[in-house]
Formats: sequence, C-alpha cells, structure tokens
Amino acid sequence: MSDENKYAWRITIHNTGEILETEPSYKSKDEALLAARKYAVRELESEHEITVVILDDDKQISSETNVVAHYESAKKSRPTKSNGANLGFEEKLWQVADRLRGHMDPAEYKHVVLGLIFLKYISDAFKERYEQLSLWTSDPSSDYYIKESQARYEILEERDEYKAVNVFWVPKEARWPYLQANAKQPTIGKLIDDAMVAIERENPSLKGVLPKDYARPTLDKQQVGELIDLIGTIGLGDKESRSKDILGRVYEYFLGKFASAEGKKGGEFYTPRCVVRLLVEMIEPYKGRVYDPCCGSSGMFVQSEEFIRRQGGRIGDISVYGQESNPTTWRLAKMNLAIRGIEANLGPYHADSFHDDLHKDLKADFILANPPFNMSYWGGERLREDVRWKYGAPPVGNANFAWIQHFIHHLSPTGIAGFVLANGSMSSNQSGEGEIRKNIIEADLVDCMIALPPQLFYGSQIPACLWFLARNKRNSKFRDRSHQTLFIDARKVGYMVDRVHREFSDEDISRIARVYHAWRGEADANAYQDIPGFCKSSTIEEIATHNYVLTPGRYVGAEEIEDEGEPFEEKMARLTEKLEEQFQESAKLEKAIRKNLRSLRDDK
Repeated sequence: MSDENKYAWRITIHNTGEILETEPSYKSKDEALLAARKYAVRELESEHEITVVILDDDKQISSETNVVAHYESAKKSRPTKSNGANLGFEEKLWQVADRLRGHMDPAEYKHVVLGLIFLKYISDAFKERYEQLSLWTSDPSSDYYIKESQARYEILEERDEYKAVNVFWVPKEARWPYLQANAKQPTIGKLIDDAMVAIERENPSLKGVLPKDYARPTLDKQQVGELIDLIGTIGLGDKESRSKDILGRVYEYFLGKFASAEGKKGGEFYTPRCVVRLLVEMIEPYKGRVYDPCCGSSGMFVQSEEFIRRQGGRIGDISVYGQESNPTTWRLAKMNLAIRGIEANLGPYHADSFHDDLHKDLKADFILANPPFNMSYWGGERLREDVRWKYGAPPVGNANFAWIQHFIHHLSPTGIAGFVLANGSMSSNQSGEGEIRKNIIEADLVDCMIALPPQLFYGSQIPACLWFLARNKRNSKFRDRSHQTLFIDARKVGYMVDRVHREFSDEDISRIARVYHAWRGEADANAYQDIPGFCKSSTIEEIATHNYVLTPGRYVGAEEIEDEGEPFEEKMARLTEKLEEQFQESAKLEKAIRKNLRSLRDDK
C-alpha cells in the first residue's frame, strides 16, 4: 500500500447495527466517499439507512447519514446547468407551488408545502446532531468516544442526546432521507402522514399540531414526490438556517403570493421581520411576561428571543403567552416556537381573543402585536358592556379600538405595549373612535407614535403606524415622561428591496430605537433633541390643540433645509435666468429634430 493511500471508509447499517470497514486504500477523502456510496448502492438494500464515515489514519474526518436509495436517485437526477440549481430560496418555493397549481385549491397548497418544510427542517437538525454524535463517539480523543460499535450505535439512537440540545427526536420512518427515497412511490402520502404521527408521538409538545392529510385522494402523489425532491434541495438544517425565522419567512412568502387568490391580507398573519425587530428593539423585553393576543406565526416571540440572545440575557427570563384564532396559523405558531425550544402558552386550542380570552387574568410586562387592520366582523355587537372597554365602547364595524383597549386591559402596572395598526386609528372620529382616543390620551397612556413608510407589508397596501403605550410613565426605570408623547415620522425611512417591497435596514431600526431610548431617558442613551421633519416631543396640551389626532406629521414639522446664504431675490433672479436659457436650448433642439424629420421624409 502506498503511503499516499491513507483514507478509508466505514459504513454503519442502522437497521442491523452491522459495521463494514475498508483498509486505507484511497488517495483523497472524496475518492473514499465516492467508493463508499458506490458500494452501498451495489451491495446493500435500498431501504437501509446508513452512516458513512471517512477515516484518515483511523481518525474520523467526516460523516453523512442517508438511506441507500438516496444515492441511487442522486445518480439519476444529478443537476444540470439549466435545471434551476442556482435559484434563490423564494424562487424555489414558487417553483414548488407552481407544480401544485391547478391540482388543488389555492388556500390549501401552501399548507402542504409548509408541513413538508417543517418535516425537512427538524429532520435536518436531527441529522446534524446525529452526525456530530457519530463524529464524537468514534474519535478516541473525544470525551464521547465509545470503542464498541454496537454501544456507539445505541448512543446515536438515544433520545436524550437530542432533547438535551433542543433538537426533536425524529423516528427512522420520519427522517427526510427515507421519505425522499420513497418520494416516487404511490404510497408516499401515507408515509408522510405516518411520519407526522410518529413525530407527534415522540414529541408531546407537537401533539395535534402537524398536518396529517397527505394521503387524501385529491392530493396528486406524483406532485407530492416532485415537491419532496425540490424541498430536498433547500438547506434548512445547518446552524445558520436554524437561526433564521425560516417557517415565518416561508409563510410570509406564500401569503404574499397567494393573498389575492385567497382573498386574505398577508399582513394579518405575518408581520415583516424588520417591523417586528423595530417593535422589539423599542420596548426591549429583557425580563417578564410577553403577550401577543393575535400572534400569527409567532414572529414577535421569535424576535424577542433573538433580542435577548443578542443582549447576552437568558431566555428563561421571559414567559411567553399568546393566542391565535386561525387554526392553521395557530398550528404554524406552535411549530415555529417548537423548533426553537421556546416554551410558550398559546392556549390549548385556537381561539378568538375578544370572545374567548384564554389568558383572562394575565397582566403582561410587554405586549407585542399586529392585529388585523380595520376588522369589521369581530362580533362587537355581543360585547357592548365588556369590562375591557374602560375608555369607551368600540364601534361594531371596526375592531381597532377594541384591540387597543384589550392591550391596555392586559398591561401590568409598569407594562408597555408596542403594536401595529392602520393609519386611520391615529385620526378617525367615526363612531366614537375620536372620543375613545381622546380618553386614552388624557389617561396619559400614549408614549410614542411612529408613522411607517408604505410597502412594508406583503399583501396589504393599507398605510400603517406603530403605537407604544406605557401604563406608568413615572416608573423608576426611566425618566418621568408624564403628559408627554414622542412623535416619529419614519415615512421616508427604509429602502426598496424590489419594485413593490420596502424594508428597514439594521441602521434604520437602530436610529429609530435610539431616538426613543434617548427620549425616555435610558442610562446609556445620548441626550434627546427634537429633529425637524423626523421627531418631536409634545405635551398632551399640544395634542389637544390638534383635536387629539396622533399623526406624527402634524407635530414634527418640515425637515430643515440648509441655508445657502443667498438672498431670496437674487436666487429667484438667477433661477429665472437659467430657466430662460433652458427654454431657448429646448427650442433649438426642437427645431433641429423637425429639420431631421423633414430630411428623412424627403429622402423617401
């Protein structure tokens, strides 16, 4: 054997525990891996799940876990230059949806995709942990090293090794390689349903959450197989992907694409990440009870967790409470939180916060929410004397001020709420809304108002704003802000990511949040000052002179324009002279163009 041939492979067959290993006889890691895959396809059963380990002088340097049939299908469907392998994440998803379009109702096929995305997500996370354990248990220098192969295999299949790091235990029949290997089988629908049942059985926190109707006759199984193959090309399980709100991002994309087909507004179910991040950065939910009574896909809770991690805090310092009326969205929220190991009380079932408040006695330290805009059918006629309407009964035809008073009702004595509402909530006087707003302002609850730019929300063109309410502006955490409100006009903030969609950058979010933190007197913030055209601190007395309208543009004034030091009369004369010169030049150009056109006509 040449000294250069130092690489070997080892295959562990999960079904039997059998281990196959070669002598060092390959010049490179890739050559050894290719040889192991070829051996598996040639000698092993298609349904066997195996782990392939590559060894360098008896030291494990890489490993991968797959069903043998995965290697067989990979040979048949190797990507070519024109197959869309370089498509972006969203474009791949559209490709998936496009394959289902025409085969089922538009309101259904996004949920078919979401269920499989979730399955792929947890299977990838499981696989990453499996391969990590495989590497450690076969490395003599590792504390995890186990010499006996059977004992090593048992550790790889030990549930507690996964639950300890917030990774779901995925039974063999639910692992993605197994499903992908059977994607072309007519029984694939039943296999997926069985996988969902097995995952719920092994992970009680997911009980009743996962979709289990892939075997229904109306679902084209060939399309499902193609869908599995395509989702298999999207990486979801690596560390970077798991740190992102992938499910929420997927859901947002599908709502945006299909909102018109479903007749629903995307903004009702998913709040763009940049808006959620702004809300979270503003109110800083470090410690206490966090509540969202219309939680959608739980993006508010996800961002709260990420904020705490960025600040070096402990996730256990917050308790999460939520509620969602849409059954499908409620299940998505449970999935989204479960993936991250966030303990949350979303109630035992989906429910309407107005008519079935699952957290009646809760007094929250932080409320984050994006309720449906201008909701007209909310059952207000059955709640005329509700205890929550302390500042006036909200109109039956619009739930905006029902939501605001629901938030106030659930605030703790020092609580703060940040939420999204339609712009009309800042100025409407219809059906008593103006009087309710006046009462809330005079109760000194309005801490800050932010006007948002257009085009932030998928599927909704309704202009929006952010409200921030503080139960006690005298609390010892910040300066005394009694009878004061901060107005921020952010309508010009942000950038266009495409022709119809705007986002806030990290700097945009930081700029707005810094102004608020300075205004309320945070210890590490700079001194606050009004910025014409952007922010202004106003008193309740001043707000009263504007008839209790809370539109920031009324208060911040016009942006200052730098004085060029040129007297108006001189500037006007100079600009008029320049305009006259441009008129003359325009006339010359017009004359030349007409002459050229006549020449062309004469030549014919």
